[in-house]
Amino acid sequence: MKKIFLYFLFCLPLLVFAQKKELTKADYIARVKANPDSVSSLIDLRRVGGYTPEYTELQNLYNTLGKKVKNSKDGKEFKAYLEALSTVEIGKQAPAFTQNDTSGNPVNLSDFRGQYVLLDFWASWCPDCRVESPDLVKTYAAFKDKNFEILGISFDRDRNSWIKAIHTDQLHWKHVSDLQRWQNNVGTLYGVKSIPQNVLIDPTGKIIARNLHGDDLNNKLKEVLK
Repeated sequence: MKKIFLYFLFCLPLLVFAQKKELTKADYIARVKANPDSVSSLIDLRRVGGYTPEYTELQNLYNTLGKKVKNSKDGKEFKAYLEALSTVEIGKQAPAFTQNDTSGNPVNLSDFRGQYVLLDFWASWCPDCRVESPDLVKTYAAFKDKNFEILGISFDRDRNSWIKAIHTDQLHWKHVSDLQRWQNNVGTLYGVKSIPQNVLIDPTGKIIARNLHGDDLNNKLKEVLK
């Protein structure tokens, strides 16, 4: 199974206690429902979402939690996360944003209106992102002249490492970052808690797909770029 770098909302250690068995999504859902008054249920709720969280599913489970949990600091943070997810569902208009490129010049999402654009969330320090780079480079070469662009959004903190990775991996498309790592404003706006992750937007600014990689991304682009 492909490894994904996950940012846990509550800044707790990734390894707490060894499990006798790997818990399934159904197990985590059951734990949330069984412990509505425990803040730890928010952690299980994040695990229910995993790499591809579904807003409606998480919101419905969140609604089952007790008021004390919802009103806690972590509960309010999770609510804000849910609000972000609600705005980036497939079929919704992509939230507008502006962020600076590698030269410090502002780039607006609206600059790409009229094109298909892939928002690629990544970082120079993310091994899985770097492993995926060659495939993304091939995808860009195949579709860049067919009304398709990529906008890289980096979760880096060090500017030099960010720029070095762009050149090393030959990522010859537009890149932006506020160098705030997991607190990247665009990442927060789009509810991104794991990388690599992406969002595909059509020429009208509507989100038409999320988290497509490799052949899945290529096939989707072949479908829409007829």
